[in-house]
Amino acid sequence: MPVENHGHRGARGLRPENTLPGFVHALDLGVDAIELDVGLSADGVVVLNHDQTLSPANLTDTAPATENDPAYPYVGKKIRDLTLAQLRTIDAGTRRHDRFTQTPVPGAKIPTLTEACDLLAPAPITLSVELKTDPTWPLTEIDDLLNATVAVLETHDLTARTRLLAFDWRVLTRARDRHPGFGRVALYERKTLTENTKWLAGLPPTDPVTAATTIGATAVSPEHVLTTPALVDQAHAAGLPVIVWTVNTPEDMTRFTKYGVDAIVTDYPDVLRRLLAT
Repeated sequence: MPVENHGHRGARGLRPENTLPGFVHALDLGVDAIELDVGLSADGVVVLNHDQTLSPANLTDTAPATENDPAYPYVGKKIRDLTLAQLRTIDAGTRRHDRFTQTPVPGAKIPTLTEACDLLAPAPITLSVELKTDPTWPLTEIDDLLNATVAVLETHDLTARTRLLAFDWRVLTRARDRHPGFGRVALYERKTLTENTKWLAGLPPTDPVTAATTIGATAVSPEHVLTTPALVDQAHAAGLPVIVWTVNTPEDMTRFTKYGVDAIVTDYPDVLRRLLAT
């Protein structure tokens, strides 16, 4: 099977991340999947953003949602403490980061998951939806985000084409038990595999592939520095595809393709597309 091309937050190296213009560009590049991140606003709307806290790296305040809003400015505050109306005032169209040669789209907004699904549902792609929680969250709040996210995806008839992703593996156990029709991708990185980790739903970090199998994951998605030929072989022996992230150079793309990974998550799906075409 050919390696799948997964656009990271759309195409983060090329267009503003987690925005509708970014997704349009990723679709134009012919990605197999679009990875995006979701959180829940204070008034219960599923919105797209990578961080739980609004970051000045890619977001800019413009004006308060209402006159003399005491919560303004909003950048630097948590998504779940802000309403959709407040989040809508944010300009998400420009990233200030030297690593990316991103074309800005001034005025691009933080979209809702509903808006993203309206755009993406007609396209013949997979959605990789990462739920942004952490081990400090109570299960009730995890369930709120999970159930709201699933409701939007089901409304758009996207269950069979969506994978739910999480570093906080409690999300995956709740999804397994309550929403088994969705794929469940076990994300992990060096910081979530430390001794006494709380990220892996109570499982030890010594063998993450086996741990992912234990919680019923349908794929593993390791950080690129953790991805080795032995890990790929182990995962495949357990029936788990390997989705490596985030890979941005042709040399690394070639290396992981030779390892036999099933998908590569990249900020530059144009680079991966050209490499896979050769």
